[in-house]
Amino acid sequence: MKHSEIPRFLTGQLLIAMPQMPDPRFARTVIYVCAHTADGAMGLVINRLFGGIGFADLLEQLDIETEYPLDHMSVHYGGPVEGGRGFVLHSTDYARDATMMVDDEVALTATVDILRAIAEGRGPKHALLALGYAGWGAGQLDAEMQNNGWLHAPADPELLFDGDLETKWERAIAKLGVSLSMLSADAGHA
Repeated sequence: MKHSEIPRFLTGQLLIAMPQMPDPRFARTVIYVCAHTADGAMGLVINRLFGGIGFADLLEQLDIETEYPLDHMSVHYGGPVEGGRGFVLHSTDYARDATMMVDDEVALTATVDILRAIAEGRGPKHALLALGYAGWGAGQLDAEMQNNGWLHAPADPELLFDGDLETKWERAIAKLGVSLSMLSADAGHA
């Protein structure tokens, strides 16, 4: 893929790690890009769990009580930056002053208020809680894409919020109409 073919800003897109991703923290990951500007990018890994802590455990640590079954909520590994900081990627039916609307269907809130709302049954219809995030400095993500580290695809709420993490990477690649066997480390180089 030539530089001119890479969309300048990937906000609201999925980043899909190429099979030969050299960074083990991102091997077989799918990242939802929450923000991408000339100054850098920020996204959340949407197909990996944060080991050792469940949503109920997190609520207990924050002294948030719940009477609603929250079995559908998991704590995801959002990325290697600020692993103790929480982010909730969610449907736009929930919005507060601190909510950032990524696009018409997806929003991001990073305050404890959304966790209380979820615990009380008044949160968004769809939500993904992540600890940590993936971040790139100015031009860094563009360079990684030029070096065949990532593919990108349009995001859809179904793939974004479903709980089938095991197949999310393959399904994200399939959205592009590409077979895994067609991907190689040399793709895009003349």
